Amino acid sequence: MKIFHSYSDLSACVGQEVAVTEWLTITQEQINLFAQATGDHQWIHVDPERAQAGPFGAPIAHGYLTLSLLPRFFQTGLRIEGARMGVNYGLNRVRFTAPVPVGSRLRARLTLQATEPLAPDGLQMRWLVTVERDGSDKPVCVAESITRNYGAAP
Repeated sequence: MKIFHSYSDLSACVGQEVAVTEWLTITQEQINLFAQATGDHQWIHVDPERAQAGPFGAPIAHGYLTLSLLPRFFQTGLRIEGARMGVNYGLNRVRFTAPVPVGSRLRARLTLQATEPLAPDGLQMRWLVTVERDGSDKPVCVAESITRNYGAAP
């Protein structure tokens, strides 16, 4: 985990890869719970027998499940000391570039693209998040994520 002591320390990293997270394993249980939460019960996600004979050879995670892991990747990849709150502000671009079969191990590379101060005590950040699957040369998701933090030292 990368720890920053102030917004200026973080802003000095614009243009750099700031963190690479630990690996996270995707389970069928996670996929099933995501399907329940969203109502997306497509067989390629929730029917292991049918999915095994399908185009990916196994059940795969929903693209939006992969995307929903971004807050977890940020939480485990970096910390801004003194920040009392962080929020997701939005996304500029998201691509699901490869499937995520059950049992895949994922991690994220967090590259800081830009920062902008928010009065009175906040910082908006634009991140390039590249989610990788262990054993694959191709990322599974590439997203430009906008986050905001409030309360840390300038």
